[in-house]
Amino acid sequence: MDVNRIIREARLTDMAEIMKVMDAAKEIMRQSGNLHQWGEGYPSEAVITADMEKNGGFVIEDDGKVVGYFAFLPSPEPTYTRIHEGKWLDDTMPYHVVHRIASYPEVHSIFSSIMDFCFSHDPNIRIDTHRDNKIMQHNIAKRGFSYCGIIYLANGDERLAYQKYGED
Repeated sequence: MDVNRIIREARLTDMAEIMKVMDAAKEIMRQSGNLHQWGEGYPSEAVITADMEKNGGFVIEDDGKVVGYFAFLPSPEPTYTRIHEGKWLDDTMPYHVVHRIASYPEVHSIFSSIMDFCFSHDPNIRIDTHRDNKIMQHNIAKRGFSYCGIIYLANGDERLAYQKYGED
């Protein structure tokens, strides 16, 4: 069965649906053994609103229903200024960063759809994930990203950082 999938900028009127998607994504994380990423209250409506204010919050719709969310934000990303135990593939060119990828468990190929969209807008993409987020690490590797090292969030939490320049 073919689905009519679109990606569009998120609107404040999407917030209730976005938060349902976030809750579903947290449940997927917990069920797969990722117990510490996205603790209580994160991502909050304020974080999603901030993405939207930067024109960087996006929803994925299947047949008109919001089934996913992600942030696609231009550089610089402050937490990417310093990378430990490695280095970026390229540290001179502008890039975009992808954050807060979330979807319902029954929806498939979300990561692929997001990456197709992102690489159509910028050939230089960076992404990071929690060490326990094996699902995201699998998707990142499958898409050909290179592991670059460790970055630390503003609160001190460690994340595995990846970069890909250009699509094959």
